[in-house]
Amino acid sequence: MNAFARFFASDPQRYEGVRPFQIWGLRLFYLLMVLLVATEAWDVLLSHEGPWDRFRAVAFCVWATYPALALFGVFRPLRWLPLMIFTIGYKALWLGFVAWPLWRAGTLAGSSAEEMAYAFAFAPVLAAVVPWGYVWREYVALPSIRSLRPDRRPHPG
Repeated sequence: MNAFARFFASDPQRYEGVRPFQIWGLRLFYLLMVLLVATEAWDVLLSHEGPWDRFRAVAFCVWATYPALALFGVFRPLRWLPLMIFTIGYKALWLGFVAWPLWRAGTLAGSSAEEMAYAFAFAPVLAAVVPWGYVWREYVALPSIRSLRPDRRPHPG
């Protein structure tokens, strides 16, 4: 099998059947979280003056914390999948409850939500690199089902 085909093939020896492109995609998105989201959030937190709006403060504290944790995901992408699922979840909820109604009403363009809607619109790309079969086996399936797997052993990812 050539290198290109191996990149998209399941790799049971290294990552419990997760394809290498998914592992590297996760690593890329964890790294982008650290470089883009964390730096911007920390900049806002450290340069803010005056009293905070409590909800804005919570948002920036969360945006500073979860991408900082994403640094661990660069090195252990499968162990930090809940962080990626959290990221996809809150972005999908925001798109559904905030951006979608504005878009349907024709008021998203030019609104204060437009820039965030464009940034969050990449959530489906994040979802594309998540190994959902692995998520099901490790986080959703009953423990008795997980223990039936013959390849059950600690993984390096």
